Amino acid sequence: MTHVPDSVRSFADAIGRALGRVAAVIIGFVMMVAGLAMTVSIVLLPVGLVVGLLGIALFLAGLFAHIDQAA
Repeated sequence: MTHVPDSVRSFADAIGRALGRVAAVIIGFVMMVAGLAMTVSIVLLPVGLVVGLLGIALFLAGLFAHIDQAA
């Protein structure tokens, strides 16, 4: 088995944590836009509000949430 230096391991860990946050921001933004588009139609107004608010929550969680991992 090949030895992986600690610097590579910590870099990969940082990339892995950042990738989840970036995905949450992107998905949250897409949900906000979809929710906004749905609220234009009166028929889809209730669904659009829910999707938009969930998108805002996911977007903000991706930006500001801190996930502490005890290793």
